[in-house]
Amino acid sequence: MSSRPFGFYVHVPFCATRCGYCDFNTYTAQELGTGAGRATYADTVIGEIRWARRQVDGERPVATVFVGGGTPTLLDAEDLVRVLGVIREEFGLVPDAEVTTEANPDSVSPAMLAELRAGGFTRVSFGVQSLAPHVLDVLERTHTPGRALEAIAQARDAGFAHISADLIYATPGETDADLRRSVGGVLDAGVDHLSAYSLIVEDGTRLAARVRRGEVPAPDDDVAADRYRIIDEMTSAAGLEWYEVSNWARPGSECRHNLGYWTDADWWGAGPGAHGHLDGRRWWNLKHPAAYARALAEGQPPVAGEEAVDDEGRLLEQVMLGVRIRAGIPRAGLPDDAVAELTSEGLVVVAGDRVVLTSGGRLLADAVVRRLTP
Repeated sequence: MSSRPFGFYVHVPFCATRCGYCDFNTYTAQELGTGAGRATYADTVIGEIRWARRQVDGERPVATVFVGGGTPTLLDAEDLVRVLGVIREEFGLVPDAEVTTEANPDSVSPAMLAELRAGGFTRVSFGVQSLAPHVLDVLERTHTPGRALEAIAQARDAGFAHISADLIYATPGETDADLRRSVGGVLDAGVDHLSAYSLIVEDGTRLAARVRRGEVPAPDDDVAADRYRIIDEMTSAAGLEWYEVSNWARPGSECRHNLGYWTDADWWGAGPGAHGHLDGRRWWNLKHPAAYARALAEGQPPVAGEEAVDDEGRLLEQVMLGVRIRAGIPRAGLPDDAVAELTSEGLVVVAGDRVVLTSGGRLLADAVVRRLTP
């Protein structure tokens, strides 16, 4: 049995509507063809899970499960619990397994959250994005600020000890005060984990078209940096610590599944477009739900492509991902001149045998990576 941690990611590619900024592999009912609907999706992805067990040698109990999307909670709670049950049946779960589902605030109810908790889910991550109505309008989110806070309270009442909120900052029209209300609101509601991402205008999205037409301004990098500092200041004051550039948690409430991505663990990615990594091999599934379902129905692997990760590629990934976390990366093997320059510029510190980003370095993490790698 491999000693490397093993996680399971399940992608649920459905959304009720498409947000204007989103370029994820998700689909509304109007965008889907036949044979790829929500009603049969759990059975389809269960087919991949059972096939996956035949591809994995030896015992590999699962330490973390993350159901993402899309909006996983557009599926019935019964279906999500059933998918988790098959992972448990085929692979086994470690005794303290972390099991997360993403959710939109308007896609859950108290009864659904209670059923998920009773069925083995330990963590829920809400896509809040903002508590300012005009910011939600720009992002084309369908929930209200009040509903977001209500959903967090309902998850807490259902027995979830670990609740996360996702925020997007530097949206056109957002003010410092808007952001402070959003951060303060979710912290006061009782989340123990916060993820916050600067808005990126992706090509091909409705938001990109609006920016191009001049209807809304493009996000400003300097504004984004200031907003990041606000988030860091407020989370720290509330007892949450940064453990990855875009993530803060109370000690012990870090997302262990995502830490697996950043620390080169193994995971199986199930669902359309999902990526997996196992024993130095990476692969990715067919993107469209109909093509994915058709392959499994025909007894074929749902895989679109794969690659082996060589030593050079692994080193690059370890630096690119590992430098983002609070633990930093090993000093050994990094170019001495780059480390010295970055240290003198106040972007990193050398702590023992590791190189760690400073608060200023977190704002320039991508540039630091470029200077630390060939």
